[in-house]
Amino acid sequence: MTTTTAPESQPFQAEVAELLNLMVHSVYSETDIFLRELISNASDACDKLRYEAISAPELIADGAPPEIRIRPDKNAHTLSVIDSGIGMDRQELIDNLGTIARSGTKSFLSRLTEAKDGTNLIGQFGVGFYAAFMVAERIVVTSRRAGSDQVFVWSSSGGSGFEIAQASDEDATRVTRGTEIVLHLKQDASKYLEGFEIERIVRAWSDNIQFPILLVPEEGEPRQINSASALWQRPKSELSPEDYKQAYQQVAGAFDEPAMTLHYRAEGRQSYAVMLFAPSTKPFDLFDQARKGKIKLYVRRVFIADDADILPAYLRFVRGVIDSEDLPLNISREMLQNNPQLAQIRKAVTGRVISELENLGEKEPEAFAKIWDAFGPVIKEGIWEDFERREKLLGLSRFTTTKGENRSLKQYVEDLKPNQTDIYYLTGDSVERLKANPKLESATARGIEVLLLTDPVDAFWTSAPLDFGGKPLKSLSQGDIDFALIPLLDDKAEDKKEVSGADEATTIALIKDALGERVSDVRASQRLTASASCLVAGGGAHDRMLERLLAMQNKAPTTKPILEINLRHPLVAAIADDKDAAKDLSFLLLEQAQILDGELPEDPAAFANRLNQLVLRGIAKG
Repeated sequence: MTTTTAPESQPFQAEVAELLNLMVHSVYSETDIFLRELISNASDACDKLRYEAISAPELIADGAPPEIRIRPDKNAHTLSVIDSGIGMDRQELIDNLGTIARSGTKSFLSRLTEAKDGTNLIGQFGVGFYAAFMVAERIVVTSRRAGSDQVFVWSSSGGSGFEIAQASDEDATRVTRGTEIVLHLKQDASKYLEGFEIERIVRAWSDNIQFPILLVPEEGEPRQINSASALWQRPKSELSPEDYKQAYQQVAGAFDEPAMTLHYRAEGRQSYAVMLFAPSTKPFDLFDQARKGKIKLYVRRVFIADDADILPAYLRFVRGVIDSEDLPLNISREMLQNNPQLAQIRKAVTGRVISELENLGEKEPEAFAKIWDAFGPVIKEGIWEDFERREKLLGLSRFTTTKGENRSLKQYVEDLKPNQTDIYYLTGDSVERLKANPKLESATARGIEVLLLTDPVDAFWTSAPLDFGGKPLKSLSQGDIDFALIPLLDDKAEDKKEVSGADEATTIALIKDALGERVSDVRASQRLTASASCLVAGGGAHDRMLERLLAMQNKAPTTKPILEINLRHPLVAAIADDKDAAKDLSFLLLEQAQILDGELPEDPAAFANRLNQLVLRGIAKG
């Protein structure tokens, strides 16, 4: 028979008041979190019972599986969270509910950080328990340890201390195993007595707790309100493609099918389950400025965050779940971002995702093409940001080139022309415009493949010093280009003929005099075979496309371009022959080069007038 004894009061240490104030006002941004913490503790208690029952089956003598019950009582203005887990004896109540008081903040956090297997913390109530004081004026905890005939009651109003006593006969009869936590709610916390509100919180935060969570209404039968099914914890052999599809759509809130599924369990220094998906269509928030990921982080099937910083920003399109067995349920979920264990998980999972994308690209190119078409511009952000994985990301990338679509750099290098030592690219607004760009002419005459880069991010990542397979990437609109050692496809091509008519020094001098400060230099071109002129950037300047993008955002001053001319073109030859028209022809060379680069002439009206005058002059001569 359990007897009732007078409660014994025990004071909290001075720092507890400060910690409770921190918990209520600073640590959590929303009060809903208290229920997650209590359910998490209840789940841990059930976990520990199941663990201890392996060696001591008598602890579950009644054969009833562990479960968690939530009971709102509007008349009493209380909310109860009840588990049939391992329970606590008197000393465990003092220790577990007084962890903060006994050990202080630093040592408590140190225990969480240093815990190796987590089992010694299962069922312990730490800071998470105190989150309940955000909504409760008073908390009463009644607990019976599995296998014991003693029941104890712990109670506190969150002030100077707590009381502990043996339970009454009525309490002992009610709590046959496990722990009952009764929250005497504050007046402004009445919403937590509504069944739909409780169900909403459980669905959002604790749906995948592996033990049944039952809502016990004031009237009617108890009903389970969580799915209690963590698919990511199950072996791949037990899951079908339809299971993965449903899991993806539930986790991502999507309606398409995943283009790639990655499901595995890591064991060793870290133990965690991974279930990740690459969508087949773009999420609406893919280019949100915050660039936050959407990986859901769980710790022992307890939901922690839905935007955990686990994958780098350039993989933010990946959706899914990572469930760790080792991470602590810490004082603040934000603190997990600086946790060294999470940093190790982040590095390992990022490498695995990239490897999986590589394998998909090799073995299932059509499936990979869906991912690249949707998320290629995002992945290419990593070429600029992730120096460690730059080579892998370059190998993963697919390009539209002068030879076709979805070409890899591996394919490009395998098809290099004799004496070709660089990988050439051209940036612009559209593939069609790039294909018509005169800078391609000399490369085309030699069959040199050129990457046609049209995503805005291409102008940025190509500004880094890059190479692939020992072959540097080089822009056709920047610096000097010399294809002299690469043979022409046609030995009778026009640019093999002797230059006639135009005198290089005279022509360049006339054009420089006409254009003045509008260009930084004028020189004969190695890029052109048919067109009269083109604009390029100097060797030390930004690529022309990047300069335009930066100028649009006022991020950098523009530099004067270099005008390259084709001395074999009749228009260029006419400059030296007709000095009266030299100025107009020089401006025409500059302005048509600007138009071919997708820019407007500096003075469109003057350009139109100049062009009209030249046409009329030609008609008159005819």
